[in-house]
Amino acid sequence: MSYTFQFADIWAARWDLLWGTWLTIRLAALSMVLSLLFATLGAFLRMIGPRPVRMAITAYVELVRNTPFLVQIYIIYFGIPSVGIRLDPNTAALVAMVLNGSAYAIEIIRAGIESVARGQLEAAQALGLGRGQTFRDIVLPQALRNVLAPLESQFILLLLASSVVSAIAANELTAVAHHISSETYRSFEAYITAAVIYVALTLMFSAVFALINKVVFGKLDRK
Repeated sequence: MSYTFQFADIWAARWDLLWGTWLTIRLAALSMVLSLLFATLGAFLRMIGPRPVRMAITAYVELVRNTPFLVQIYIIYFGIPSVGIRLDPNTAALVAMVLNGSAYAIEIIRAGIESVARGQLEAAQALGLGRGQTFRDIVLPQALRNVLAPLESQFILLLLASSVVSAIAANELTAVAHHISSETYRSFEAYITAAVIYVALTLMFSAVFALINKVVFGKLDRK
């Protein structure tokens, strides 16, 4: 049995693919930045916040980590409108990715914070530094160095998981590939093209993390 690849129809839809790729990049980049911000705050509060706050954050982390990402998307897109809050597909996708990414990043950052030697914390306390200043100036720089590799892996998984948001009609790369497949009946070519683009995006984001590691932590090492 032979199969003849025909990419002419895929090429004809190249602008749709580029738009889907751009939306995927936007979703991934925004969710990574917001997840990192929320996770840093969440990890800090989970460790030294009031007990009710610590319990709430722990419950949130466990809930997200023990439920499928697709179910989380459905709750946000189909469930929340029941209480009068309606989100368009792209916004719902971003919210779901941020909530999901933050939960995993909280645990990664918490582990990084706990890896900082207790002696340094005691020295900061002896110098009269407050908790906030100690966290910002001493703990956070070292913790980020320790967690950069795990965060890179987690955010790459988040990038690839963005394909799931096609289930709510968000017009990212997988949704565009599915549309091209249904319009042209060239499913193999459409999804192969999408797979190649995802590989390229993964390599691109890995290069960004490598650059961050070199620029930010390289400067710290030279000081």
